[in-house]
Amino acid sequence: MNKYILSFGLLLLAYPTLAQNKMISKADLMANKLPENFRNPLPQFMKWLDDDRVILNQKIHPDSAAKNYVMDVKTGKLVVATPDQMKGAAPPTKTVSVKKADLFYKNGDTEKQITFDAAEEKNPTFSPDSTYIAYTKSNDLYTYNLVTNKETRLTFSGTSTSLNGYASWVYWEEIFGRGTRYRAFWWNPNSKQLAYMHFDESMVPMFPIYNSEGQHGFIEETRYPKPGDKNPEVKVGFVGVDGGATTWADFNAKEDQYFGWPVWRNDGSSLLVQWINRGQDHLKIFDVNPGTGAKKIMYEEQQKTWVDLEDRAGQRFTFLKNKAAFILESDKTGWNHLYLHNNDGSLINPITSGEFTVLNTELIDEKNGLVYFTARGKENTARTDLYSVKMNGSEMKRLTFGDYNHTQVRLSPNGKYFVTSYSNTTTPTKMTLLDGKGKIVRELGDSKGSAMGDFQIAKTEFIRIKSADGLFELPAQVTWPANMDPNKKYPMLVDIYGGPNAGNTWDSWSWNQTREIYSQEGLIHVKFDHRASGHFGKAGVNYMHRNLGYWEMQDYMHMAKWFIQNGQADPSKIAITGFSYGGYMSTYALTYGSSVFTHAMAGGSVVDWKLYDSHYTEKFMDTPAENPEGYKSGSVLTHIDKFNGVLQLVHGTMDDNVHMQNSIQLVSALQDKGKDFEFMLYPGGRHGWGGAKGNHFNNLKTKFIYKHLLGKEVPKGMLR
Repeated sequence: MNKYILSFGLLLLAYPTLAQNKMISKADLMANKLPENFRNPLPQFMKWLDDDRVILNQKIHPDSAAKNYVMDVKTGKLVVATPDQMKGAAPPTKTVSVKKADLFYKNGDTEKQITFDAAEEKNPTFSPDSTYIAYTKSNDLYTYNLVTNKETRLTFSGTSTSLNGYASWVYWEEIFGRGTRYRAFWWNPNSKQLAYMHFDESMVPMFPIYNSEGQHGFIEETRYPKPGDKNPEVKVGFVGVDGGATTWADFNAKEDQYFGWPVWRNDGSSLLVQWINRGQDHLKIFDVNPGTGAKKIMYEEQQKTWVDLEDRAGQRFTFLKNKAAFILESDKTGWNHLYLHNNDGSLINPITSGEFTVLNTELIDEKNGLVYFTARGKENTARTDLYSVKMNGSEMKRLTFGDYNHTQVRLSPNGKYFVTSYSNTTTPTKMTLLDGKGKIVRELGDSKGSAMGDFQIAKTEFIRIKSADGLFELPAQVTWPANMDPNKKYPMLVDIYGGPNAGNTWDSWSWNQTREIYSQEGLIHVKFDHRASGHFGKAGVNYMHRNLGYWEMQDYMHMAKWFIQNGQADPSKIAITGFSYGGYMSTYALTYGSSVFTHAMAGGSVVDWKLYDSHYTEKFMDTPAENPEGYKSGSVLTHIDKFNGVLQLVHGTMDDNVHMQNSIQLVSALQDKGKDFEFMLYPGGRHGWGGAKGNHFNNLKTKFIYKHLLGKEVPKGMLR
């Protein structure tokens, strides 16, 4: 790990040279008008055709239009890509889509409507052999046979609380992930059978969300379990593609449990089902027979804190094609690593180990016994690199290079070459082509234009600050005011998210016109990450167990005080801003952390963990009955007597994730204490909003910064 602490004295040495360059005017920055040749457009990676040809979208000359080019990796020769090369798939291409609540099937250039009813079809998904389409409708599971043009209803129990193949809210939000669009069915590789989950939500409390539209408005009802509430009862079933009785897996639906994303074996002989207890500290992976529903345990893992059930649609384990084995991902050591297992679940060997975090398995080269993966923390916790390693765990090799964050790595199909886009805080993004052993083949692009060095841009540094207990080098990315006066103290804005394993501080280049303006206006802009943000593996995240709020705020307060003690930050203007978990942290900062923080802009905020959903909250906090003190100390409302400072609070009225109930309870508590604050509602807004209301929200924050931190009027042209 590259650890260092930046001293203010060293920082100032850089400024005299910068002062010799001219600034981009605030008017030009607001109009997004940059000097000529300030930035170069980088090629856009499109795809690999094969191991020796890559398609890039780029400009050959500055004045030419960007086109898709096929590059010969060995020679660098560019040829305009053909439509067939861009299409990739062999004709005819089959697609299915939902239009006006019905299914439309397209084969080549021919499209036809295949369903004709009032109910909306959802999540249409082709069978592996493309002869069937599976989908849900009115919470029942259906198939459509493309050979016979016949629709078959597979389940018959669908109601508003009985869901077949369609996930309940808490599973969609927290376990499967929003990208699944509530899909909870999975094709057998043999195309003859489907696995699906059945959800009974009848016992889950209803949460009403009021929509104010129209004369009378209406209530949107969501089955939303909060900590300690009943969760939906879930069953895993198997059904034939042409109908028939469902075979249920041998689980007790009444048990307090969760199921993760299941994965079929390559041959379709069985389904691997992830099971975890309500306390989320005991994971079991069962091998389930789709013919009988019988199950046998294949893998088991327990942790003192929690085991992540995994919301990345089945990436916990990957079956090999040419070996009776699979690769499993686990953070049981305190760091996320890869393990090779026999197909019966027995461990063969760890593939990776050490105090670093594996992020993604990029490619498995079974022929040569290699695994290519990205990881953070082996070189620097704030940077990502690409590595290769033998399946037996030997010969691990870094393939990327330099003190850079390699944010986008794209391997060719067999790992012969890869393209990387990389930067660090002070180096604009570049793109390079390398071979599979990490040797640079050719540079593909540099975003730094020839004129960038002629201008003074905001000085941005990546620094580390030792935690108060001396255990961690906490990362921060800070943008300093232009031409800083060492005898002056400046207002500081801390921009955070703050959630578990969800840091926002990376050693990467970024260009932001608004940040440039604030630098010229004399604002210190900082991104902080705490010990549980992911920089220090699961071992660091474990600090949050049963104690949300405490360590995050301890670290944030300490880091803010570092800037105050070094004489850069004005202690009367230490602001913090964030949304969702960041909103929680921002409101917590003006209550629990009000001895340091003076201003906050908080959006979509959790204010009491009893008000958020069961799965997420209990993973970290257990239930309120099991951990009453943790819930009490982590609540913003508990510390309302400490409230001090200037608060801007915003919330969408129809937020179905973090209910507006949170902000309303905080507003009520502040009113009861006679406290002043700002509160803005966004009617119809969910957990975020765009369009005109998005512009209004951004303007609201801009006005707050200028009024309370900069003490001046917003410049003309700054507002959207």
